[in-house]
Amino acid sequence: MIRIKKILYPTDFSSYSNQAYFHAIALAKNHNASLTVLFVYNPDITTTPGSQGDEVVDRAYWQEQLEQIRPIDLEIPITHILLEGDPASEIVRYGRDVSADLIVMGTHGRTGVERLVLGSVAEKVLRDATCSVLVVKLPRGQSVLAPDEIAVSASR
Repeated sequence: MIRIKKILYPTDFSSYSNQAYFHAIALAKNHNASLTVLFVYNPDITTTPGSQGDEVVDRAYWQEQLEQIRPIDLEIPITHILLEGDPASEIVRYGRDVSADLIVMGTHGRTGVERLVLGSVAEKVLRDATCSVLVVKLPRGQSVLAPDEIAVSASR
């Protein structure tokens, strides 16, 4: 039997990550597991809407965005973590440090030169993680979900 008690869900707030969110929630519910929602802020690559270049303000913005991701099912224990650095490295390190049983994350599904130039966070995590990794992509032909189509609870 598979033992899943700690699920790590890294997000970049994209529709690809949102797709993985539904899998993470379902798995947490089915396995009575806790869920950690993780965002890795990197001032060199993270674009903060309305940013004036103040990293303290930018971090506060991303922390607020992170805190809004909550399952409707209040029985799922949830933790929010904001880290700073290289996304793949920080996801792998955090997963190892907390002994995560499963990492559930989305992928943009880039291929060819685009993948080589931009790299693939999901691929690096898949390769380096010490636990299992579920990589979720948008089904072919499915449109990207709009933010208002994603069910979240604003209060706990």
